[in-house]
Amino acid sequence: MKAQDEDREIIKALAKVSKSLIYVSLLFVACLIMIIVSFLDNGKGADAEAANPVAATYKPAAVSAITASGGPTPLPTPPDAWKAPEESTIPAGKAGDMIRYGKELLVHTAKYFGPQGSVAHLTNGMNCQNCHLAGGTKLFGNDYAGFISSYPKMSSRSGKVESASERIAECFDRSLAGKVPDTSKKEIQSILAYMKWIGKDVKRGQKLFGNATEKLAFMDHAADPVKGKEVFIMKCQSCHGNNGEGMLAPDKKTYTNPPLWGKHSYNDGAGMYRLTNLAGFVKNNMPFGATYQSPQLTDEEAWNVAAFVNSRPRPHKDQHNDWKDLNKKPIDFPFGPYADAFGEKQHKYGPFKPIKDAQNELTNKKS
Repeated sequence: MKAQDEDREIIKALAKVSKSLIYVSLLFVACLIMIIVSFLDNGKGADAEAANPVAATYKPAAVSAITASGGPTPLPTPPDAWKAPEESTIPAGKAGDMIRYGKELLVHTAKYFGPQGSVAHLTNGMNCQNCHLAGGTKLFGNDYAGFISSYPKMSSRSGKVESASERIAECFDRSLAGKVPDTSKKEIQSILAYMKWIGKDVKRGQKLFGNATEKLAFMDHAADPVKGKEVFIMKCQSCHGNNGEGMLAPDKKTYTNPPLWGKHSYNDGAGMYRLTNLAGFVKNNMPFGATYQSPQLTDEEAWNVAAFVNSRPRPHKDQHNDWKDLNKKPIDFPFGPYADAFGEKQHKYGPFKPIKDAQNELTNKKS
């Protein structure tokens, strides 16, 4: 009898174990089914996005990310905004070869004119495209749309009428912190040919949406380099280096991401050293992936990070001959003397509205 009782207890225990194993198996199967269904749904979503790329680019999460950083909602681009001509329209023959070579020089300037350049050793290693994005075709990315049609013109900075080739030479001297090339040679003539082709449909004086950089609304206080450093660490450092040194390409001759300060960056005579230019450029193009339609920084973040970048050391250019007419000196030109009573620090970091108001008052008095 005792043996029979023990057998019954063993059978009961085995039954309980069997039931537990069945429950666990059922739960496992249920989880497996849910995972499979989830993968299938994701696949359908991917197919739907592929079938509707417009819908695929509009995702609430992306808008939320912009909102979370304090940036604006995505902005529309006017339907008549300038667009670069298709490269398929570049003519055949020698003229087309010059246009294509001109673009190559702008995109990979350092390869030809950098410290290890194949044509000459003239520049700091940056490329023209670092400031004129997508070969000078991106809205609010310093595009070349109206460049050729606006020259020759009077330069308030130099105080004389300049040709397009002279303006390009200034970029070599300032933005590329280098030496001026011979503008009569093939290289500069090819760059001019590309720029003429880019702006072939633009008339002199034509107003263009997205030309140069956006002029952000003035803040009621100065831009803050300390706060800008925080933005740089969070948004810029991963591409431009801990010390703004940039990221060299594998060939060690050019930069994948340009240096933002230091001896290989633009000098203090470049347009990017003026805060209104750099802040507008940053707002619509940085960090990587940002556009005018979908910026990733607020205006204040753009002002502050621009202030931080331009507070860092860089090559100096003697500019005592620039802006001889003080009334035409830009409000954000950080070197005196000035026609107004504001100091160099405010002219560099702002606030700029009081300076603008003072300049307008001076102009009105003279008129």
